[in-house]
Amino acid sequence: MGSRTFSSRRVQDVFSSPNTAEFVAAAGSASSIPRSMGLPEVVVTGRANVGKSTLLNAVTKRRRLVASRSYQNFEFLPLSRQLILVDAPGYGHRGRPEWGQLFDHYLNTRRELSRVYILINAKHGINQADKLMLQDLDQRIQSGLFRWTLQAIITKADLVPLETLDTAISSIKQSIFDNAPTCLPPIITSSVKSTGLGIDDVRRSIVEACGLARSIR
Repeated sequence: MGSRTFSSRRVQDVFSSPNTAEFVAAAGSASSIPRSMGLPEVVVTGRANVGKSTLLNAVTKRRRLVASRSYQNFEFLPLSRQLILVDAPGYGHRGRPEWGQLFDHYLNTRRELSRVYILINAKHGINQADKLMLQDLDQRIQSGLFRWTLQAIITKADLVPLETLDTAISSIKQSIFDNAPTCLPPIITSSVKSTGLGIDDVRRSIVEACGLARSIR
């Protein structure tokens, strides 16, 4: 059996039903971060209006799993009792210093963290806040003190005119590499539910990041 087929079986196992994703905890301070459940975790961050809620609801097959709660907290979402998906508060001009401090605390202390996903809006491209976040995450990885990896997800590709899409994506990819050489190749997604562009790729990436593609029950 090829590795891709093997991985696909695990992806189906983790994301097979919308009932596999349930909200378990919200944390607005370091002291309120829930104790580890002994499962690998991935965290998703990005600027405001980057499409994080839409993406996470599509990935987990839940219509309002993320949008129904406050964007000011870390939200911990178990998937099939096999991994934890963590939704982090946004950064940028609508972010708050305390959110950044909480994010730093989480990155520095969460041993179960397997991958950080940073979302980039294809229509708006990369701004200074994105560059600073990419640089910070890259420096952490290059320090050798952390076990997690970094990957970008480009959202809302469908909102870029088709005639300029390739140029826009190429520019974003180059900027990601310039600011974070350790970042894994980005996944391109769409905000249109009917296309499902990139959603299976995100699911597969999460499963592989958590080491679940290597074994199956």
